[in-house]
Formats: sequence, C-alpha cells, structure tokens
Amino acid sequence: MKNSIGVRRKKQKLSQAEIARLAGVTRQTINAIENDKYDPSLNLAFALAKILKTSVECLFEYQSEEESK
Repeated sequence: MKNSIGVRRKKQKLSQAEIARLAGVTRQTINAIENDKYDPSLNLAFALAKILKTSVECLFEYQSEEESK
C-alpha cells in the first residue's frame, strides 16, 4: 500500500520519532510504513491520519499485489 506519510510528516516538520510517540508505536514501525515494508493496522492508520491532519484516504493509496510488482 502506497502512502504519503513521509511527505506529509516533513511538511509539518515532524520527525519519525515524534510521529511514533504520538501514535504509540516505535520509530522503526513508522520507518517501515513510510518505506512500504509494513501496512499499518486500521487503528494505526486512523491515528496517523489524525496526527497528520488528513484523512486515511488521502494518506494511503491501495495497490493490488499485481500493481505493486
């Protein structure tokens, strides 16, 4: 699943550590999500959207397995 977390985070001048603290996860989790190595749970996706002041739909873009190859 593609996402714009890194871009939005940088625009708001937030570090991965700050986002992680606010979301209650590790910095490594935020890094993995930003690098498309981990898809967050629905609860975490909503938390990230709230922190970044956007909607889940604007933050994440679904891609099927075939599209991501």
